[in-house]
Amino acid sequence: MKPAEGSTVIGKSVTIRGELSGKEDLYMDCDIEGTITLPENRLTVGPNARILADIHVRDITVFGAINGNVHATGRVELRQSAVVKGDIFASRLSIEENSTIKGRVELKTAETSQGQAAPPAVENMQDMLVLEPKA
Repeated sequence: MKPAEGSTVIGKSVTIRGELSGKEDLYMDCDIEGTITLPENRLTVGPNARILADIHVRDITVFGAINGNVHATGRVELRQSAVVKGDIFASRLSIEENSTIKGRVELKTAETSQGQAAPPAVENMQDMLVLEPKA
């Protein structure tokens, strides 16, 4: 996995605890606990990354593990090695075979993002979408 050209890179030997924010694309392959805020940019979570954080980004591509909610105004891409434990809120979602999601997925339509009424929230835990690989 090679970071996109022009991205800031945080390598796998780094551990971050706290709030991470910025205004440029970011590739991280590290351990982080806290929050990640890149509202106008793309985040790539590398295969060695272990994220324990709530994430707010424009777009995100996940190869590693995330434990926390993901809020994306654009696209969420889960590659085959991705493991997400938390809710995903996005406009678009792409899931490769063998990726894992445990949580709720809410996709916003164009009308919803322009101020229209959102679909009703899940009222019963049995109605939640949980995707896990077959044993």
